[in-house]
Amino acid sequence: MNRIGCVLHVSNTKNMILKAENIPRIGDQVANEKLKPVGTVFDVFGPTSSPYVAVKPNIKTPEQLVNHILYAIPSKSGRRQRRKR
Repeated sequence: MNRIGCVLHVSNTKNMILKAENIPRIGDQVANEKLKPVGTVFDVFGPTSSPYVAVKPNIKTPEQLVNHILYAIPSKSGRRQRRKR
């Protein structure tokens, strides 16, 4: 489990915007401090020196997570599958 960063605000499209400390993969599950799943990583954007992360929430009130730390739970499939020829 990797710490992503603190939620700055909720966008007009209801995505949570975080200032990234560690960059997660797109599609990783996101959890709060109590390890309750709150969404998935939707996008990583901004400058490479200080990127931002957009998280698509799966909770009804994402506004309550503003100024809270979120964590990424990496997907279980660590390697890619080979294509059959």
